[in-house]
Amino acid sequence: MWKTYAAAVLAVGGLCGVVASQTADPNEGIRKTALDYVEGWYTGDAARMERALHPDLAKRHLGHDPRSGKGKVEHMSALTLIQFTRRQAEKPTPEGDRTAKVTVLDVYGNTASVRADMHDWIDYMHMVKSGGQWKIVNVLWEPTPETKKRWGMPEEL
Repeated sequence: MWKTYAAAVLAVGGLCGVVASQTADPNEGIRKTALDYVEGWYTGDAARMERALHPDLAKRHLGHDPRSGKGKVEHMSALTLIQFTRRQAEKPTPEGDRTAKVTVLDVYGNTASVRADMHDWIDYMHMVKSGGQWKIVNVLWEPTPETKKRWGMPEEL
């Protein structure tokens, strides 16, 4: 009798474990990495930003060359972004100006595409899973129309 009861308890416990593992969010690590990036920037937490980035990060956006009036692709490395984030700590983004909407667009194996809607811009990120950790390797971003206006940028370049 006890053996039957013990076997039933183990079987139910095993099923609960299977159900729990099936309901866990498989994209949690991706979202966590994106939020380390977004919230690290807002608060000036360089360590948190560095944790989110692959050392070979390429961050780009279509900037504006005021002399020619044309667009130009501007580049930033992981090291530069971490240094900018460290300076951001002197004047963190006010809490009312922080937006952090993260949308996982696609995941395939060890790669992911993510969109982060921030207060002043939208970032499209590519991530890789390396050593069990998600890291951002590419970011393509663009200021919102309101931010472009505030920065004196034309809507289209």
